[in-house]
Amino acid sequence: MLKIENLTKTFDPGTVNEKRVINHLDINVKEGDFISIIGGNGSGKSTLLNLIGGVFPSDTGKIILDGEEVQNMPEHKRAKYLGRVFQDPLMGTAANMQLEENLALAYRRGKKRGLSWFIRPDERKIYKERLATLGLGLENRMRDKIGLLSGGQRQSVTLLMATLNSPKLLLLDEHTAALDPKTADIVLKLTDQIIQKQELTAMMVTHNMQDAIDHGNRLVMMDAGKIIYDVRGEEKKQLKVQDLLNLFQSLASEEPSDRMLLD
Repeated sequence: MLKIENLTKTFDPGTVNEKRVINHLDINVKEGDFISIIGGNGSGKSTLLNLIGGVFPSDTGKIILDGEEVQNMPEHKRAKYLGRVFQDPLMGTAANMQLEENLALAYRRGKKRGLSWFIRPDERKIYKERLATLGLGLENRMRDKIGLLSGGQRQSVTLLMATLNSPKLLLLDEHTAALDPKTADIVLKLTDQIIQKQELTAMMVTHNMQDAIDHGNRLVMMDAGKIIYDVRGEEKKQLKVQDLLNLFQSLASEEPSDRMLLD
């Protein structure tokens, strides 16, 4: 589903602040993979997702999504292939619009649209059914402004919006980091349910090593813009947090960050 070859990205080139964030990175993602990505601060995790999403261009390399090279495709054109959920619950939704209006924007992404702003009854039925699967009672609040919802509710809706049209690739950038532990656990369970039910291909950046072990079928560790460890299947399931810490200390160029240790 995704093939990345010789990907590099340097910020502030030619200045005293020059930093290579992605360093000749290669990775193949099979259809149906759910990959958790861990690493220290500045290891390139979020930058990798931003390069895939087209937030900024890469310096070199290829990004091949479902057989099509997209590294030179602008962000708005890649959007129809991708679903994204960000760390900040406020980023994925328009606060002053109704819940159903936010869902309509996501549902119509990549499709031809006219000038009228009208939600058809058949669309509204779809939104209500999908909201009911969240188990939060939001199917009865579709006319509410989404800015009235809690952070956990908004992030759950953002996750639903990102997967309404079953994207080719779902990108989750620390999407539970801003939530309290109980709410984060609920959102992670919803993530698992949606990915499994729709058989999605997904990449999830996280600082929480236990979450990286518990979720997905594959785990990737990054350091200095490279992948230094890649494990899947039964070997991944047998991992413990201490195993990951030991691996990071033996393979990485830096010590684990305070955030990784606290998580």
